[in-house]
Amino acid sequence: MKSRIPVVLLACGSFNPITNMHLRLFEVARDHLHQTGRYQVIGGIISPVNDNYGKKDLVAARHRVAMARLALQTSDWIQVDPWESEQVQWTETVKVLRHHHSKLLRSLSRKEGPDQGKVDSPAPAAVPELKLLCGADVLKTFQTPNLWKDTHIQEIVEKFGLVCVDRAGHDPKGYILGSPILQRYQDNIHLAREPVQNEISATYIRRALGQGQSVKYLLPDAVIAYIKEHDLYASLGEE
Repeated sequence: MKSRIPVVLLACGSFNPITNMHLRLFEVARDHLHQTGRYQVIGGIISPVNDNYGKKDLVAARHRVAMARLALQTSDWIQVDPWESEQVQWTETVKVLRHHHSKLLRSLSRKEGPDQGKVDSPAPAAVPELKLLCGADVLKTFQTPNLWKDTHIQEIVEKFGLVCVDRAGHDPKGYILGSPILQRYQDNIHLAREPVQNEISATYIRRALGQGQSVKYLLPDAVIAYIKEHDLYASLGEE
């Protein structure tokens, strides 16, 4: 592992609430990158979106961050970072990547050593690559007119890179071929296959909670307990 490139995976999203599927994305992506023989994943970051994102049924960021922290109690390599959620306004994904990249560089210059978590000590000079982790559904949104700026898509794939986990009903290779930018930088896009198709949807979970149905085994138990304690999503059943 010593000659491998260290990588940190960053996932942006609502996490409203965080589900077992979100956590599986990280595990599948890490396995995929390790199997290439080129990379060593040294960390993962979950970055819940700002409240000003304006999405329907979005609960307050403090709750989404708290739920993510509870969900990650059993992980020894993924952490939640509240920076994006604490900004005054919604922050574009590329700016979140820039922030975390500069943070990685700062922590590297401070530490210069093997105490950056459980790392098979790459040479101190090895700057970790930061890659955006997403599902194939996010890759598809790059084609939605006026949703992403072309300059941002280019910076994400050229400077950082993507790890995209396939989802049923999506064609990530087709999305890449359908976009000149993605096609140009396709070597920076890693397509990982989820061997166990995992279609846990946060939308379904919110609806089930609103209707008083069980969501056990779809979310970590600690997250379910937090949702009950704070009476989140219950009002959705009244619509």
